Amino acid sequence: QVQLVESGGGLVQAGGSLRLSCAASGTIFRPNAMGWYRQTPRNQRELVASITSGGTTNYADSVKDRFTISSISRDNAKNTVFLQMNSLKPEDTAVYYCNANIRWRDNWGRGTQVTVSS
Repeated sequence: QVQLVESGGGLVQAGGSLRLSCAASGTIFRPNAMGWYRQTPRNQRELVASITSGGTTNYADSVKDRFTISSISRDNAKNTVFLQMNSLKPEDTAVYYCNANIRWRDNWGRGTQVTVSS
């Protein structure tokens, strides 16, 4: 059974940075894509950033002005994905979920809380 374990969330002031990590275990297959989504009580879960096994990245419009092309990265040997978040804003406050698409099936972590204070 695939398990995704997230870490790195927490409380940070506006303008600060956090680095999220997620490790996938319980599979012998390399995830096709890995990424991070976020959700607030008012909004549906939305994509923040994703990266394919080949290194192609995709970012939400809401973070493109603050995240660089290398903000999301992965270690294929360890089935781990990272998200470096800089210049955080209060509106980035949400539960962040790790996602790994393995053999065309989406797998989700339990989420990690990110809170940005103004």
